[in-house]
This record gives sequence, C-alpha cells and structure tokens, in this order.
Amino acid sequence: MISKWQWLILQLSRTLWIRVALFCLLAVITVLVAPLLDPLVPASLSERVSGDAVESTLDILASSMLAVTTFSLSVMVSAYAAAATSVTPRATALLMQDTTTQNVLATFIGTFVFSLVGIIALNTGFYGGTGQVTLLGMTIAVTLMMIMTLFRWIEHLSRLGRVSDTTDRVERAAFAAICGRVDDPALGGRILGEDDDAVPEDVRPLHITTIGYLQHLALDQLSDAAEKAGGDIFVHVLPGQFIHPAMKAASLSGFPEEFDTSTLQAAFRIGRDRSFDQDPRFGLVVLSEIASRALSPAVNDTGTAKDVMARAVRLLLLWSQRELEHDQRRDGPEVRYPRIWVPPLALSDLFDDLFTPIARDGATHVDVHIALQNGLSALHATRHDGMRREALRHSKMAVERSDAALLLDSEKQRVRKAAQFPERSGDA
Repeated sequence: MISKWQWLILQLSRTLWIRVALFCLLAVITVLVAPLLDPLVPASLSERVSGDAVESTLDILASSMLAVTTFSLSVMVSAYAAAATSVTPRATALLMQDTTTQNVLATFIGTFVFSLVGIIALNTGFYGGTGQVTLLGMTIAVTLMMIMTLFRWIEHLSRLGRVSDTTDRVERAAFAAICGRVDDPALGGRILGEDDDAVPEDVRPLHITTIGYLQHLALDQLSDAAEKAGGDIFVHVLPGQFIHPAMKAASLSGFPEEFDTSTLQAAFRIGRDRSFDQDPRFGLVVLSEIASRALSPAVNDTGTAKDVMARAVRLLLLWSQRELEHDQRRDGPEVRYPRIWVPPLALSDLFDDLFTPIARDGATHVDVHIALQNGLSALHATRHDGMRREALRHSKMAVERSDAALLLDSEKQRVRKAAQFPERSGDA
C-alpha cells in the first residue's frame, strides 16, 4: 500500500498539464543554456550558419507544431467521446491517464515553446555567432525527436478509443488492483472479519464530513495517529464505497476524548469519482458496464459481452490462484500497522458486481447464457472454496433468469446442460 503523499504524487503524474508544463520548462531551459556550449563550437561553423536560416527553421517548426497540437487535441477529445459512448464513461479516466497520449502532446507543445522562445532569443541578440550554431544543432535534435513522436502518435491513433483497446486498459487496471489486494488484503493492517469480536464495546465512532467516494485510505497516517494516542482503529469502509456524514467510517478504541480527529479524517481521501488503484471492485464494475452496454438493444453486440466475461473469468482465476499460493506457502500478509483493523473484500460482492448485470441484460440471449455458464464452470473447477460457492450460486440465479426470459424450451435445456458443472475428484 502506498502512502498518502505517494498516492498524491501518482495522481499528479497522471495529469496532462503536469507533463506539458515539465516539457515546456525543459524547452525553455534548453534554449537558455545554448550559449554555454559556445566553446565547443568550431569558429568555422559560425561563419557558415546565419541567424536568418536558424530563425526561418524555428518559424516553420513553431507554425507546424501549433497545427499538429490543435489536431491532436481534437482527435483526443473525439476518442474520449467515442469511448464514453461505445464503452462506458467510467473508462474514459483510463484514457485520460494514457502516458503515450500525454507524452505526445507534451512533446508537441514543448517543441512549439522551444521554437517560440528560440525566435525571441534570436531577435533580442541573445546569441552570438557560435550560439546560433548551437541553437541550430538543438533545433535539429528537437525536430528528429518530434518526427519520431509523430510516427508513434500515428500508430497509437489506430487503437485509441476503440472498444478492445479501452477494455484492455480496464482489465490491466483491475489486474493491478487485484494483485495488490490479494497480496495485502487488509492494506497493511490486521484483518477484521465480519463476525470478529476484536471490536471492543467502548468505542467512539469516526464520521467523515466530506461526501463522495473513498478513493484512497492512508493507513500509515491512521497508524501514526493511533500510535500517538495509544489506541486502535477499526475501519468499516473500503476504497470505492460512498461516504457521507451519517456513515460510521471507523471506530476508535483507547483514544482520549480530547483527541483531534481531523488528522484521522484526512487519511480518508474522498473524491467525486471512484478510483481504480485501491478498488478492485471498480475494475470489475466497469467491465460489467461494458458488457451491459454491448447487450443493449441499441448495440446488440454479444461478442463484446462474451469477451468481457472471458476477461473477468481470467481476473477471478488469478485471484483464486494467488490466494491459494499464499495459503500453500503459509505466508500471511505482512502486518505493518498492528493498531489498524481493516475488513477484507467479500468475494460475493465481486461476483455480484460482475455477473449479475450481465445475466440480467443478456437474459434473452442464449449464447450469452451459455458463455456465462462456461465461465462460471471454470471458476467452479478451482480449489478455492469461496470461488466454487459463489460460482454455483450465480449459476443457479442465471438458470432462473434464463427460464424466465427465454422463449424456446430447447434453449432453456441448453442453458441447463451448460449449468451442470462436473465435480472435481475428491468432492463430496
């Protein structure tokens, strides 16, 4: 689990204007340090390079970069709109964080700033004869970098905003969140079970005054406060949940009455939207939204829905495999914050987030039902008891939906046949 400041820095690094500002700053520094390289330039070259030639080159570069940047921004906005329309609006956050797009736009704008500052420096007599040669060399290097970036941008545009590309991004984000949560189910604290009697009776509730979704839970900050107060904190919410002042976010045990809880409230980072980082459920929710939109009468794309189910089954199989590996090695999660208790994710919630909308919106499609049963059968074949139990529960619910929605008895029988999961050897 990353700390609060690491998380904030990570969020800033994903912001477009930060990269653009850094590239522009680098461009200005490059132009200003050019005179420092004058001693390295032979005098014969300064006689062959004129200031007019350098200025005309920079002028061409500046005007072309302005047009390319404007075109690229329009393409980027169109890709975001297409993804929001054809996939789901929740997935556009991943497109906006695409490093390739951000680096390309930052390179184009940085090149424009480099050319503009270079022209101003030339016209103000900032460079001597050798300085003009240095500036020309830097201009050639920047032009080559811009051309390579342009080729990369053209190739990247062929995929940006497509359904398959956006679904890949969602799957990768969900994969990263799942790996982090399986390896650290309590985010570094102690695991608080549903029927755990670890919560004392004499606790004081902690309420969060901000309204929104919990994006990040800084357990390091909670742990520092608990150590100073000599108490324990029992967290009742997880990243992804909607928080409001009436909800009890945590219970405080052993804290003095005069303790200032503002530091504890600051550990709960609340935002308007859910975040993929600490919230594996959000990745699965977005995948199910992609499938539901594909199954809508306006789209009627069962292929995309079946592709989403295959990706979701792959993610859940990964979850079960990593948990079983930890159980076999008997290396429980490292408890870095012993005074903090955090509830784990419920496997039933993951299945409900993912398969319930697909079974509901694909109720009239027999091929979707069969694909759903095949996926649940793969999950039922694992050695993970919780995964097997949830797969069987959702298989029965999907059969009930198919019986109510399908018109042909033959289709209902096909679904029931697909729902007959083979028992593993050794099962009762």
